[in-house]
This record gives sequence, C-alpha cells and structure tokens, in this order.
Amino acid sequence: MVEIDIHGYTEQDAVKLLERFIVSCSNDIKQILVIHGYHSGNVLKDMVRNSNKLRSKRIRRRKPTMNQGETILELY
Repeated sequence: MVEIDIHGYTEQDAVKLLERFIVSCSNDIKQILVIHGYHSGNVLKDMVRNSNKLRSKRIRRRKPTMNQGETILELY
C-alpha cells in the first residue's frame, strides 16, 4: 500500500493530483491510503469517497477506515 496526503489542497487541485497519482502507480499497487483529514471540513473526504467527483477506471472500491481522515482506494 502507498499513501498520499492531500491536506491543504483545494478540491479541484486534489482531484488532479489524485488522478495523476493513480495513473502513475504501477499495476502491482492495489491500494492507496488517501489522507484527506476532516477537522477543517469534509470537502476533500466527500470528494475522495464520491465516484462522481474522483473518477478513475483503476478504482475498484473506496473503503472508509476507522480514522475519519483517511480513505483506502482499492485498485484493479
């Protein structure tokens, strides 16, 4: 599993960053831990967990973790 921290990004910039990051991941990477935070609002959390906002054909599933500030993206 690899991780990426998108704290401090706007929603639009975070979408671009995540989409580029997913494309750059090799096929042997099956999970990405996205650290988006939640204390400063839920915009980034909602974006990561919403398939209409973050689109990638490699994303198989979005898994919330016990930590509200993180989401795991499972990849094909």
